[in-house]
Order: sequence, then C-alpha cells, then structure tokens
Amino acid sequence: MASKSICLYFQVHQPTRLRLYRFFDIGKDSHYYDDFANRTILRRVAQKCYLPMNQLMLELIAKNKGKFKIAYSISGSALEQFQRFAPEVIDSFKALAATGKVEFLAETYYHSLASLASESEFRHQVVKHSALIEELFGVKPVTFRNTELIYSNGIGEMVYDMGYKTMLTEGARHIMGWQSPNYVYTGETQPKLKLLLRNYMLSDDIAFRFNQNKVTADQYVGWMKESAKEGDIVNLFMDYETFGEHQSEDTGIFAFMKALPAAVLKDGTFGFATPSEVAKKYKPVSDIAVDDPISWADEERDVTAWLGNELQSEAFKKVYAMTEKLAIVNDEDLYADWGHLQESDHFYYMCTKFFSDGEVHKYFNPYDTPYEAFINYMNVISDFQIRLDEKRAALDVKETAQEELKKAPKPVRKKVVKKK
Repeated sequence: MASKSICLYFQVHQPTRLRLYRFFDIGKDSHYYDDFANRTILRRVAQKCYLPMNQLMLELIAKNKGKFKIAYSISGSALEQFQRFAPEVIDSFKALAATGKVEFLAETYYHSLASLASESEFRHQVVKHSALIEELFGVKPVTFRNTELIYSNGIGEMVYDMGYKTMLTEGARHIMGWQSPNYVYTGETQPKLKLLLRNYMLSDDIAFRFNQNKVTADQYVGWMKESAKEGDIVNLFMDYETFGEHQSEDTGIFAFMKALPAAVLKDGTFGFATPSEVAKKYKPVSDIAVDDPISWADEERDVTAWLGNELQSEAFKKVYAMTEKLAIVNDEDLYADWGHLQESDHFYYMCTKFFSDGEVHKYFNPYDTPYEAFINYMNVISDFQIRLDEKRAALDVKETAQEELKKAPKPVRKKVVKKK
C-alpha cells in the first residue's frame, strides 16, 4: 500500500454575467443578466470540458477499480446554470457521485467574497450551498473550500464553527517560508481545523503551463516524486475548465489525464485520496499563521485580484452596505439578485494588475477596461438600490398602518333593546 497520497481537486464555476446595463436603464429595467452569453458560454464549456471530462473520470474510476479518487467543489451559480441550460451536466456529476469515489466540497453558494465582508452572509451561503449539494448528489459535504481558496485565521475559525474539520487553501510562499505544502497543517488560532495546502508549482504545471511543458504522465509522476521526497501528500488543485477550455484538447491534456492514474498506480509511490481521507490518514505537522487573507490568485497569492484598487473597494463596500436592509426586507427575488451581484468575478473584471498577471485577467474578462466593468456594475447596483429602498418603504408603510390600526379606538356597538 502506497504511503504517500495524491489529492486531486477541481473547482467548477461559471459566473452569472451581466448584460450591458446603461445609465438610462436604471429604474426602468431590472433584468441584469446576459442570458445569451451565459447560455452560449455554458453550453460551449459543457461540450468542451464538463461532459467529456466527467465521462473520462467515470471511466478512470471504473478502470482502476476504485483506486482513482477525485474531489469537486461546484458553485451554486454554476449549478443553477447547469439546471437551466445543460441539465445533462448535472446527470454526469450524479453518475460520478454514485461511484462513491468522488468527494463534493462545501463553499459559498455564489462564489462570493462574503467571508471578507459579512459573517452572517458567509454562513447563509455555505448552508445554502451544502443543502443544494446534498439535494442533487445525495452527499453532505464535510470538507470546505472557500472562494478562490481564500483563507485567514479568522475565516478558519468561522469554518470550523460551522462544523467543517478540514479546509483547502493555498501553499503561498510568503506564508509557508521554508515549510513544504506536502503535509497536513492546522490553523494557528483553530488547531482543530486541518488545512490542505495546494502545491502551486505542480498544479500550475498542468493548469497554466501544460501546453509549454508537453509533459507526459510518467514524467509528471517523476516530478511529484521529487517534490514529495519531503512530505506525505501532493495536493493538485485547479480549475476544472483547465481541461478543454483553458487548455484545448489538441494540446494533449485529455490524453495526459487519461494516462495519469495508471502511471501513478504503476509506480507505487502514491495512491489517490480525497481531501477528507487525507485529513484522516495523516497527522498535522505544524500550524500555519495567516493574519491577512491569502488565495490562489496571481503571483501575490492574496486578495488584490478582487480588492486591489479603488474601483473594486468602492463596488465591494456598496454591495455589502445593503446587508442589514436586505435582512429586514427579506425578499426572495432581491436576495437572489444580491447573491449574484456578490460573485467574485465582477470584482475580478475591475482588476488593474496588467503586469505580472495581465494576460490571465484579460482571458477571463468580457470588458475592454476595468473602468467599463466598474461603470456597468455600479449602474446595476444603482437600480438594485432603488428596488431595495422601495421594498423597505413599502414595508414601513405596512408596519405603520398596522400600528395605527392597533391604536385606533374600537367602535362602540349600541345595545339593541328588543321591543316587548
């Protein structure tokens, strides 16, 4: 039996893209979404990535007699689009769930930055997401992965308090120092929370550099063995869209993935394990101190991809300033729109980091400039604010009317005297 493990995890997410929303639409048209783009892109990625990869994963699990194991986190935003535009993708994930060799992770429902802004909203989204995963796939998540692997000591405490004993995050160099990401760690302020850290070098060799490296499965096993000379595990965390979308089929990435499990198992150094299995199998070697949030984005591995400039900060403050009023109004339609407006992608589009990671941001950005993304988003926010204020005012009127009704003197009924 292999003493070391490979933990292979995929993030699945599709943003709910906004339509071109002009200043003159504010107060007149409250449909915010580009339904054509959302459907077209979702269907394209489903055909190029989700369906063929899910079928390949299913075949690999069967071919390797259950020794091949994987994990997914699928955002609620993606699941909603699957249900609406490509229900066959849901069916293919259900088939994977039925094997018992796939772990589904919990996360924020709307792939949001709520953990950085509102504990109540963060908790609400995690509960909502977990319930949908259990409803669709019949499994209750026990491992947590925050949006874009964002983690800090404070976030870890919230996650553990919600009942999760294991969490995924980034093996950021400025946090790790001399330590290796190839071990299980714990949170500094919550030592009962086990942390699995992404091996970003090996993960990005597939996610970003595969077409350059042209690595074979056997070569890649050699790289993992070299890395894991120090450590128990190799955590390979990446976007699922790497396969077929970010790295096209003609790069050979599907053939690579098809050959990888057999190459790993033939070598015998590693076995495959899900995040919850890794957390049970290996003892933590140390704690990790993370005072300021880290993520898996860009070279800095922090949250500046979403909150690194004034445009992003202004939009972020504006959307979360509505939290209390939304809780009072408690309107289902407003909550749904607010959730989609929290998606981290909207803030990513406003990023001005056009140096070290400019090409990456450009690939994922439907806008020509960050300022254009900001203006479009703030126009939508302005209309949403009007709707929220109108609902709040209507609620105030209703409450006032009810109070006045309570104070009003009751009518005195005259006693009717019957004639003899």
